Amino acid sequence: MRILSKSPCRVDLAGGTLDIWPLYLHHANACTVNFAVDRYTTCDLQTREDGKIVLRSRDLGREEEFGSLAELNTAKKYKLALLAEVVKFFAPPMGVEVDTDSQAPAGAGISGSSSLIITLASAFNRLLGTGYSIEAIRQVAQNIEARIIKVPTGCQDYYPAMYGGVSAVELRVDGIKRIALPVNHEDLIARTVLAYTGEPRNSGINNWEVTKLYIDGDKQVHRNFDQISGIAHAMRGALGASDWAEVARLLREEWSFRKKNAPGITTPLIDELVKVTKKAGAVGAKVCGAGGGGCVFFLVEPGAKEKIGRLIEQAGATVLPVKVAPKGVTVKASGG
Repeated sequence: MRILSKSPCRVDLAGGTLDIWPLYLHHANACTVNFAVDRYTTCDLQTREDGKIVLRSRDLGREEEFGSLAELNTAKKYKLALLAEVVKFFAPPMGVEVDTDSQAPAGAGISGSSSLIITLASAFNRLLGTGYSIEAIRQVAQNIEARIIKVPTGCQDYYPAMYGGVSAVELRVDGIKRIALPVNHEDLIARTVLAYTGEPRNSGINNWEVTKLYIDGDKQVHRNFDQISGIAHAMRGALGASDWAEVARLLREEWSFRKKNAPGITTPLIDELVKVTKKAGAVGAKVCGAGGGGCVFFLVEPGAKEKIGRLIEQAGATVLPVKVAPKGVTVKASGG
């Protein structure tokens, strides 16, 4: 049997890091705002008759093989830990060959790893008929990722992969809820430039540093998150109303508070990119994900994308062409 699955990555606009439990429980109307982009993770999952487990990542150029599931389970370490952990959880009773790819650059901050776990888990869910709902798959994916990076993970990164489109993720005492925002996708993309700095970052480290400061009672971090929570709530309304001037203002404000949370969230290159694009029609910018490198999202005036793209390339970063991905994870099966 063969299963093909894919899901999109994302750009986060406001409320990041707030989605880590229990941070959001201390802020009224806590939410995050993001949109799915057409940079995909993919999985080609095929059954084998010989009982072997073969794991392969095309984008990383790595491969490893185990004689059986038992051999994989007892291995001391893995070349492809993310793939191995998903296989361990689903424990297929047959041999499988798992071939993955990702269009997210390494450490880009656009949730390539979260998307990939959703892609993989959805493929195994179909192969084995385990019947997990998409929300249950999200919980499985989030817990697997926490096992891999060994620190708490947020929830927002999985929702673009699950549903696509533009989303507000409500972070509530009674659970997490995704709300689709009625944003014109073409209008949003006409105002979007996504730049990759070429500096991979480790979201687990940055987010954990901030989370520790928060839990330890750092008053400045608490105040920052009060502001970030309010900004995310306002961003949800402004984006849904297509009030681009307000979206830009909130984006600038969000970034100003986020940079104060911990050292290393911004970098000299990120600061330079924000500076050189400002005069050319970039009305707001923020780092994607936890910061420290990766991608930077720019909100720009209509018609300014090309000029801003040139300035970004001249400064030493790379522009990643993107569109809004309207759909979340897809799974197709054949054979069997």
